[in-house]
Amino acid sequence: MIARLSHGISVLLLGIALGVVASLADASQVPPLPKPIVADLADAASLKVRGQAVMRFFGLKVYDVYLWTPGKPHSDADLFALKLVYDLNLKGAEIAKRSVEEMRKLGYTDEAKLTRWGEAMARIFPDVKKGDVLVGVSVPGKEARFYAADRFLATVPDAEFAKAFFDIWLSEKTSEPKLRQRLLGAR
Repeated sequence: MIARLSHGISVLLLGIALGVVASLADASQVPPLPKPIVADLADAASLKVRGQAVMRFFGLKVYDVYLWTPGKPHSDADLFALKLVYDLNLKGAEIAKRSVEEMRKLGYTDEAKLTRWGEAMARIFPDVKKGDVLVGVSVPGKEARFYAADRFLATVPDAEFAKAFFDIWLSEKTSEPKLRQRLLGAR
């Protein structure tokens, strides 16, 4: 009986140890921010991964998403970045259209602005395929900047757009509250 109990405890401890090693391995595999971001924005070098999540649509993995903050809880008043690593092929125009739909659900109702924002995103967002990276950076009170894995894409110099865009993931009214919790570091 004692031998069985001892074996059971050993198996449990091994399982816990493997779980810790797996979580450490996952953390070490977080892809870094693209170099052009760090080159463009001096404060970006201090950003660290706050949280990460997987976006799924009807069970299909769409992308991994990472929230980078200056090493403290997220605040819209700080520079931060959202990095998306896509798992599907998607058209940039479809990404823009879906972003506008999400902004509308959050309560942004000025149709002229939504149209203008949608057109800007459709020009900026490239078509993506599995493994492609897009990063949005919020420069507080100023703009949203967009990057691919290896290059700067564009800036939208509109603080209200930046707030609306990042609210898709970070607002308390997001359509994906569990994803938001994981990004903010609340498991």
